[in-house]
Amino acid sequence: LCSDISPLLKDPAAFRALIDLLEDHLRASFPQIDFIAGECWSKGLRGPSLAQRLGIGFILVRKKGKLPGPTESVSYDLEYGKAELEVQSDAVEPGQKVVIVDDLLATGGTMCAACELMKRLKAEVLECLVVIELKLLKGSEKLKSVPFYSLLQYD
Repeated sequence: LCSDISPLLKDPAAFRALIDLLEDHLRASFPQIDFIAGECWSKGLRGPSLAQRLGIGFILVRKKGKLPGPTESVSYDLEYGKAELEVQSDAVEPGQKVVIVDDLLATGGTMCAACELMKRLKAEVLECLVVIELKLLKGSEKLKSVPFYSLLQYD
């Protein structure tokens, strides 16, 4: 099952509306956010666009070996194997408030790994936020006590 948001990215008005919706949700939900963090969102500049709108920084979470300097890494399971994510060791200070964003939540492996990285750096994960949730795959159940929000849900 593939959910493609490429048409949304090609349409400037639709992209602006997406960022508006995400910004409105975060402003209404959290009075203080220090950073947006994300992996896939960096490729389409959605995460940094949202962070810029909120006037905060963006923390880049990447596949192992893609970031310079000292990093913290975590291994996780994919539907088709294993993978590893990293974040720079000095990306966030203990106690800083982070929202983790992605375009899609499927099985939850990547999102859980990103949460684990933030927890290792002693950040407070306020919420995991996605554009599309594939409910059939039950990825949000893996997030356990971390608040979760999705704009669109598909069964």
